[in-house]
Amino acid sequence: MSVPASETATTPQPGPVDAGRLRGDLGTFAREFLRSPARIGAVAPSSRRLAEALTAPLPERGEPVVVELGPGTGSCTGMIQNRLAGRGRHLAVELSPTLADLLTARHPKVEVITGNATECQSLIAERGVTAADVVVSGLPWASFPRDLQLSALDAVCEVLAPGGAFTTFAYVFAAQTPPARRFRQLLRERFEEVVMGRTVLANLPPAFVYYARRPRT
Repeated sequence: MSVPASETATTPQPGPVDAGRLRGDLGTFAREFLRSPARIGAVAPSSRRLAEALTAPLPERGEPVVVELGPGTGSCTGMIQNRLAGRGRHLAVELSPTLADLLTARHPKVEVITGNATECQSLIAERGVTAADVVVSGLPWASFPRDLQLSALDAVCEVLAPGGAFTTFAYVFAAQTPPARRFRQLLRERFEEVVMGRTVLANLPPAFVYYARRPRT
């Protein structure tokens, strides 16, 4: 599976970044990290460049269903909304009530669900959604124990439609840790194709994206 050309060529360009909002997001994210470092897994939101890479597989036509896991303060949420441009449905599953409330206020067109990613199939089913065309994850897989990696990744596979795409990211500095290597192996066992994207240096810390796709049948 090749990385979609739209990763760089057709990315919708958001407006100027508001400095006050950025500082607020950093503060909110840091507070949530201090409350639960293992659950948040990062000290800063994803950069715009990383969000562009994560959302590259979104279809440019049709009415796709996109499920976002662990959206945090909404770095990818806004990019998904830009790419959809009013099409399809966008459901975001966020464990933190504080961040879920922030997302609801900031992105009224997104169906924000407060809950655990491991239960995403039942959570989206309650909204009348049976399958997703794309799942975009901001979950900190390398900080999860094996059992949580398994249950969360199995949940992703359950909600993806045949031929559906899954994207998530990993930090370069942690790519060779045992949990990160274990997650990479789990991806390869569950998906037909797994591709590692280019390193996004314009992120704190630098990261890369996994692009994975389920079989069509």
